[in-house]
Formats: sequence, C-alpha cells, structure tokens
Amino acid sequence: MARGFFITFEGGEGAGKSTQIERLAARLRDKRYDIVVTREPGGSPGAEAVRHVLLSGAAEPFGPKMEALLFAAARSDHVEQVIRPAVERGAIVLCDRFIDSSRVYQGVTGNLDPDFMATVERVAINGMMPDMTLILDLDPEEGLRRATARRGQDVADRFEKETVDVHRRRRDAYLAIAASEPERCRVIDAAQPAETVENAVTEAVFAALEAHAASGSRARADA
Repeated sequence: MARGFFITFEGGEGAGKSTQIERLAARLRDKRYDIVVTREPGGSPGAEAVRHVLLSGAAEPFGPKMEALLFAAARSDHVEQVIRPAVERGAIVLCDRFIDSSRVYQGVTGNLDPDFMATVERVAINGMMPDMTLILDLDPEEGLRRATARRGQDVADRFEKETVDVHRRRRDAYLAIAASEPERCRVIDAAQPAETVENAVTEAVFAALEAHAASGSRARADA
C-alpha cells in the first residue's frame, strides 16, 4: 500500500481494547504487514510526559477544559511524531483511544461546548482522521468489574473511578458517534468471549484493508 491505514480502538473501561489490539497486531504481522501499535494518552515521548498528569487526576481540579487541552497537546505530538510518519510510509497503525475518547470523556460527560471541542480536535489532529474506528461495546458494570479485576490492588485511575451513571452516558455517546459516522465506525459486541470478539475484529479489519487496497489500485490506474 502506498499509503498506510489508521485504525483506532474505542470503548469504555474494561472493554478489552488492549487485548484485541495485541491479537489483531499478531494476525496482521502474520500477513507481513508493517504494524505500529500505540496508545493515548501517550504514544510519543512528549505525549507520555503528559499521560501521568492526566491519568493521575492531577489536572482534574482545573476542570475538563484544561484536561481537553492537555489531551490535545499530547495528541498533536503523537500524531506528528508517530502516527503520520507511520501512515505515510505505508504502515498500519493500531491506536488504543484517539479523538472519540476526547469527544466522549471531555465533550459529553465533561459538558464542554461542541464548537470548542471541534476546534481543539481540528488543531490537534491536523487532518489525521482514523480510516477505521472499532468501538468495543460493553455494559459499563461489566466493564468496571473487568477493569477492577485487571487492576488488582492498584488504585483506579482518574476516569475508572467515576460513577456507573457517568460510564453509561459514555457508552451512549460512543454508540451515538457510531450511528452518526457509520462509514468510519464499527461497533463490536465486547460482551462475547475474547476469541469471538477477535474474530469479529479481524473480519472487519481485513475487509476494510481489502477495500482500501482496491481503492488505491483504482486511483493509480486512473493517474
């Protein structure tokens, strides 16, 4: 592929994003694709420096607008240092969270103005929209149970510790995004066994990659 492919994974706490990214990366590498696995907040040295501030809750007292700006600063560095160069060289980028997390966590449950969020997003990504977004959908109570089991004795992070009602609103917001952008988003039932989810993810991604390759071939033929 002359241009790579940018896939983001979204969903609530405990939905299994990291697990499914690892499994998809292994399947894609088996097919000899160049794969970059990354995450947000973080993913680049500059963004990782901001990660602890956000997840520790150190920015929480300053409000969701401050958090949204910190996420945007981290995202801008991540895009320019990691994501864009990888896509431009033809790699497939798998990213654990991206713009939809900000739309949901700061925009919807942080009650921030949609125009403000859209402006911040536009500056942060500078045109680097995901080609495909997989939303792993899971009942929030089950997600929090999984997250607690995974965390063990560690303290819940800034976002895990919020009420079930807040997590329900986030689930609804993700589903609303999927409904409004069906060409980009695919909803995967994450309540299923991990192997079933893996198969659904793999099927969706390989179909998208085939369509992407076919589109590139037509574009080259027309050139």
